[in-house]
Amino acid sequence: MSQVKYDAMSDRELKRYFLEHRDDKAALQAYLDRRRNRSSKIITKVGDPDFDIKIQAAIRQQIQDYESNKAI
Repeated sequence: MSQVKYDAMSDRELKRYFLEHRDDKAALQAYLDRRRNRSSKIITKVGDPDFDIKIQAAIRQQIQDYESNKAI
């Protein structure tokens, strides 16, 4: 059996692989490790006068990123 190279996969490929091979515990662990290692970006803080504007911009960016990745 050949060894699967999770590190060579993009996030999207790894997620797709895991969903197709749900019994592959190493794939699940690789996916969870990758998700855990992402840094969480702070968008704004409570009391920021531009709070609503920054939140809306972040949501728009996530939608745009999602739509771009969906086309792949």
